Amino acid sequence: MSSLRFFLVSTQQPSIRRLSTLTQVVEKRLNPELESIRQAGTWKNERVISTSQSAHIKVERSPNKLLNFCANNYLGLANNSEIIAASKNALDEYGSGLSSVRFICGTQTIHKQLEQRIAKFHQREDAILYISCFDANAGIFETLLKEQDYIISDELNHASIIDGIRLCKAKRLRYKHKDMSDLEAKLQESLKGKDENAIRLIATDGVFSMDGTIAPLPDIKRLADKYKALVFVDECHATGFFGPTGRGTEEHFGMTGQIDIINSTLGKALGGAAGGYTTGPKALIDLLRQRSRPYLFSNTLPPAIVGSAMKAIDLIESDTSLPGRVLENAKYFREEMQALGFKILGDAHPICPVMLGDARLASQFADEMLKRDIYVIGFSFPVVPKDRARIRVQVSAAHSKADLKRCIDAFAQVGRQLKNINMSNERKTWPEFVGKDANEVESQLKAEGFNVEIKEDGSPCTRDYRLDRVRLFVDDNNKIVRAPTNG
Repeated sequence: MSSLRFFLVSTQQPSIRRLSTLTQVVEKRLNPELESIRQAGTWKNERVISTSQSAHIKVERSPNKLLNFCANNYLGLANNSEIIAASKNALDEYGSGLSSVRFICGTQTIHKQLEQRIAKFHQREDAILYISCFDANAGIFETLLKEQDYIISDELNHASIIDGIRLCKAKRLRYKHKDMSDLEAKLQESLKGKDENAIRLIATDGVFSMDGTIAPLPDIKRLADKYKALVFVDECHATGFFGPTGRGTEEHFGMTGQIDIINSTLGKALGGAAGGYTTGPKALIDLLRQRSRPYLFSNTLPPAIVGSAMKAIDLIESDTSLPGRVLENAKYFREEMQALGFKILGDAHPICPVMLGDARLASQFADEMLKRDIYVIGFSFPVVPKDRARIRVQVSAAHSKADLKRCIDAFAQVGRQLKNINMSNERKTWPEFVGKDANEVESQLKAEGFNVEIKEDGSPCTRDYRLDRVRLFVDDNNKIVRAPTNG
């Protein structure tokens, strides 16, 4: 019996020690770090959507339908009926998955068909599929570049590009965002290497996801040619909707086919599900099939996603008005928001970052927008640099003008409430209020963030130039007798 007790105690001790060690790590490292995130106002709560992805969604614990302005669903295809049908057909014909990586028994007819479609769409020789573009970015640099090579990267490149670069052994240089003088200086620095066969690869996002800025590809290509460098572009926030026919940043600049390597995603405009790819020279794609670790050691893309992506390409190629609709909506939103006094970063792109600066303010602003049935998210460190917090609005072809106006009006209301916007450009008059009950109008204007004062018609008052102030002049029956004006 004593030997049995000894056996039980001896087998339990390692478990107790492991539990004790884990408890210490949780208490001394994890919990303090989590608390610091909360205290900094950068805690990210996940709102749970209870409908399909769309311009109009429902969120758990919210009674109303919300206008969604924070999805990468640029063309509104995430719940398109034709795409859903294509996905179901692929599921019925090819099953739910392959239970394998591509080179063992994970390649079906539709995988090769999609790769051919992607290559043709981008006017390239070949393409290779990944489970995500994050994986595509993790696979490209390590496979292509060796110790003697150079990778020259924009400082604001996406985290997946940064992480992919960390996996390779090439020498790393970083240039200031869109700064061609600094890029040239880094290219000149790379010439100091003694290996004449060294590869110099310039890596950039086509469109930068947090700022909505567009890489100056013509200038980058000019410098690449001058210094015999290759150009890699991540087109995740361009493929399918940017450029006249949705071919991305290259097409936007009228230089289709001139970029050496393109990585992009199927998980945004092209159906919104998942998947990524690399497209370029056939020799490069062949090498990736042999050496790219994310490709070799990750399960293949599920057939349903492959089917939906091919249908998305069909729709984009058959309706070239879709990209124009996105840009028209983005132009309207940007102009109206800037007229209100908001600072909107970026170029002529549907990523419209509304700059707020403070992380707590961004979070509070997003919460107030949700109360008005507008779904946006505040972005703060570490997703963006400290003191550069923002609400990233993403405009879609699925948004109507009425949707956009509702969103803009909500921004104006919250901006006034939180005293965030410069209202010097927004003087308004409400002739429709004449003859209405002043108390009802007062309630409406206060809901929009205005300070309201009711005055009898003819009573003396001084001029007030504050544009968040509205005076209502009323008669003996409390009816408004003049069209109210702010300021």
